[in-house]
Amino acid sequence: MIFRVSEILKAFHFGEKPLTVTEIAARSSIPKASTARIVTELIQVGLLERDKDGVRLGLRLFELGQLANRSADLRRFTYQSMLELGQATGQTVHLAVLDGTEVVYVQILRSKNAPPLPSRVGGRLPAYATGVGKVLLAYAPESTLSDIEASGLLPIGPRTITDLSKLRTELEAIRINRLGFETEESSANLACAAAPIIQNGKAIAAISVTVDIRQTDITRVGPAVSAVARALSRNAAKIN
Repeated sequence: MIFRVSEILKAFHFGEKPLTVTEIAARSSIPKASTARIVTELIQVGLLERDKDGVRLGLRLFELGQLANRSADLRRFTYQSMLELGQATGQTVHLAVLDGTEVVYVQILRSKNAPPLPSRVGGRLPAYATGVGKVLLAYAPESTLSDIEASGLLPIGPRTITDLSKLRTELEAIRINRLGFETEESSANLACAAAPIIQNGKAIAAISVTVDIRQTDITRVGPAVSAVARALSRNAAKIN
């Protein structure tokens, strides 16, 4: 039942119009009759809401999201450093955490002239195809890489790493340098430098700067990203 509820909630995508029960059933691969029953129950508890055009996510989900204190603490803890990094580089700064084999963006400070980006707050991307993701994978358990291998490294951008051995080599370099780079692996014309925020030996998040490769050499911002991440790591005990 919990799995089915999860699949129904995941049927909703950012910026879309409300969905009908038929659309939800198609996206979740759950029989329409079962979908209708679960949707009705979710409406009753406020996780979904009826709309004249169908069903949309409910206010209760937003309230629950606000209770995710660790993410909120992480955003508060990193905000000033991210702001200063963005001002120093003139580029967009990301903060992300690892969830399974994906990265979830918890804070993004966009530059005024930022090119179109595949990321958004709350959005997910395959970890192996992003700078922040590769940095977090470098500190993740072996089982995470096994899961990625099982599902396959599919191309996301023009230069996505799709060979696991090559990915492993890069992750080893990231562990040594505590700094990683990504060029057109998540999207054309974009590159980023990323570094881990370490707490008690674990990478609890990653911070990155994203640039348009037609305008900026990504290696030039690497040292700044690394310095900010190391400073945050030294004070990471302040995060509850």
